[in-house]
Amino acid sequence: MVAGLSPLNRKLIRDLWRLRAQALAIALVIASGAALLISALTTEEALRETTDAYYERNRLAEVFAGLTRAPQRLMHRIETIPGVRQAESRIVDLATVDFPDFPEPVTARIVSLPVHGDPALNRIVLRRGRLPEPGREDEAVLGERFAKAHGIPLGGKVSVLMEGRKRAVSVVGIALSPEFIYLIGPGAIMPDDRRFGVLWMSRDVLEVAYDMEDAFNEVSLTLNRGADPEPVIDALDHLLAPYGGAGAYTRDLQISNRFVQNEIEQQRTMAYTLPAIFMAVAAFLTNMIMGRVIAMEREEIGLFKAFGYSTAAVGWHYLKMVLAITGFGILVGALVGSWLGRFNMGLYAEVFQFPFLVYRPGSQSYAVAALLCVGATVGGSAMALRQVIQLPPAEAMRPPAPPIYRRSRFSDSALARLMDEPTRMVLRRLGRWPTRTALSLLGIGLSLSVLVLAMQWGDSVDKMINDQFYRANHQDATVSLFDAAPLRVLNDAAALPGVMVVEGQRAVTARIRYRNISRRQAVIGQTDGASLSPLHDARRGPLAVPRGGVAISTTMAGVLGVKRGDIVTLEILEGRRPVVQVPVVETFETYIDTPIVMHLDTLSRLMKESPRVNTLQLRVDPAHKAEFLAALKEMPKIGSVGFRKAVIDMFYATVDRNLNIFIGIFTVFSCTLAFGVIYNTLRIALAERSRELATLRVLGFGRGEISYILLGETGILAVAAVPVGILCGAGLSWYIAEQFSTELFRIPLIIRHDTAGLASVIILATVAVCALIVRRRLDDLDLIAVLKTRE
Repeated sequence: MVAGLSPLNRKLIRDLWRLRAQALAIALVIASGAALLISALTTEEALRETTDAYYERNRLAEVFAGLTRAPQRLMHRIETIPGVRQAESRIVDLATVDFPDFPEPVTARIVSLPVHGDPALNRIVLRRGRLPEPGREDEAVLGERFAKAHGIPLGGKVSVLMEGRKRAVSVVGIALSPEFIYLIGPGAIMPDDRRFGVLWMSRDVLEVAYDMEDAFNEVSLTLNRGADPEPVIDALDHLLAPYGGAGAYTRDLQISNRFVQNEIEQQRTMAYTLPAIFMAVAAFLTNMIMGRVIAMEREEIGLFKAFGYSTAAVGWHYLKMVLAITGFGILVGALVGSWLGRFNMGLYAEVFQFPFLVYRPGSQSYAVAALLCVGATVGGSAMALRQVIQLPPAEAMRPPAPPIYRRSRFSDSALARLMDEPTRMVLRRLGRWPTRTALSLLGIGLSLSVLVLAMQWGDSVDKMINDQFYRANHQDATVSLFDAAPLRVLNDAAALPGVMVVEGQRAVTARIRYRNISRRQAVIGQTDGASLSPLHDARRGPLAVPRGGVAISTTMAGVLGVKRGDIVTLEILEGRRPVVQVPVVETFETYIDTPIVMHLDTLSRLMKESPRVNTLQLRVDPAHKAEFLAALKEMPKIGSVGFRKAVIDMFYATVDRNLNIFIGIFTVFSCTLAFGVIYNTLRIALAERSRELATLRVLGFGRGEISYILLGETGILAVAAVPVGILCGAGLSWYIAEQFSTELFRIPLIIRHDTAGLASVIILATVAVCALIVRRRLDDLDLIAVLKTRE
């Protein structure tokens, strides 16, 4: 097969084989960048397609609204709102579920199902079993992961406390719902399938249980194609206001969908950020190796042109070398990227509750990756290829003009005189090629920056958890009540077994507005001197609760565009629904959610009520925890219970595994990047200096000395790249944190010294491995053959 090839193609195969190690190192860098890009793009595509298909098949609503209680006849007026395509009412509430083998009270969101047939909107996916039969108050459908977490099979029994009455319910079905892809309980930040789940029962049963005959407390809508949701929401809020409407909101603000969409956006950010680093390094390496190849083959280039090969043919020959290396990198990157994309979707399947996963990556992701890789390597080698095009045959046949050397100021310095000759040779070479030195240093630094980015996530998560759950919150349990209660409920809570300290808060749904920007957000009423869950700033610590206005998180302030002293409009969506203007008295930094805080007395005065609370913060004596939990299970007015330690444990259990996988993958990629830079730098240096090093050996220099001359450059570059890499890593981490920040979560930028040190050690170890590989070639240096080589 080789015999039938043209001379240039046979030469191409020989050159690639001769340069196979260096070409492989470059191809692996290209493959790493392509794999990162493809995995991010295909994961984003798969998440989006899976979500869209799930929503469409099961008709997830586009507008949601909760309320206290409205007559069913109101649905006719809701259905006639311009832009509404379909509307459906239902009954939704919270209940306490008692699992005998689980000591803590478990909260379930109970959702009604139509008496006959499937829901028109928000349809559930039955995984096993059937729907409850009409009128059977002892039948329910349980969420799949909820049932699995507690080992409840079809036909199993659970005890449900609804409105003070316990019911023994038989599980007749196991289901999923597009509403609850990411299911978190009230006040939680992570799914906890043991402590919060969803349960569906027949509507006629819930009507009796919650006194909702011919009534509803939640409505869902879909809209006509192209309809503007804002007028629909305004009209819906107007209709529901007399019935305790808490403010309608679109699917974008639905909590489960928000988490899913945030993940999709984060994958898109990853696709546009990290692969660019690998592409830039690949461009540099391609330029470096092609420049060396062309410099060594000046005579061959001249001979090709002299024997009639056109400039285009010779240029195409060297371009094919670049494309061959790039093509191999793209192929490996496509395989690894596809595997990573599928692996990512497997991780998402453990977090998100999908009944199916659509992973059918289209050709567009691979085409984008291929074009970017080719663009980077061809662009990087453009300067070297330009020399081939511009080099006349006669000039190519002559040796290149020797470089001009001059004595530098450093050579005459006192410091230089203190150094031995090998050290001066190392430093002179680094200074002689400043551009190459700077790019090599930057390449090593960028590989370190990628590793710092990956490893600092653990530091950031620890900082977020420490601030949110140790500095800002000190309670053991948080109890949410169904309805706001007078302050005497604090005495009732204090009488529970084991309760040592109890504090109360009032959370009300509100809409905050500044100019033309508004957000739907809970306003938290707090009292002075709260110690269990005080108003807390991540940087300044505990703050005084403002009496004359509101304190808002810095993220909410940024969204609204407000600062201290600005006047905002606050529309309380509960009770008498007052609309007031209040000043922004304080802003505070927090990493989770966008809270708005005001003094409980001020909030009560705005609502024209006596002080009431609907959230209890409790400190519990560990010795009496069992009695405390047993008492909670019997309390009828509890909406949900959350335990701080359980939230922390669940957070680390979920995050640690995924974070370790993430760090492991990026460690491989960053080491590949460092290997590609160092190995090619050393091999090119060895090729350029083989005659010089052989001459030194003949003159009496030992192997250790010439190894020091060759590898000393790399050592200096690697050490100098450490601070550069850490600074670049800090900048890259800041950029990613800014891009990943949402109204739900913000990632603090924290890089501990031991994290930066470990990342540096890993990269320096990679450099040492490269040095050892090239060092073996020095031992095999043929002194006679090298000295016979004509420059």
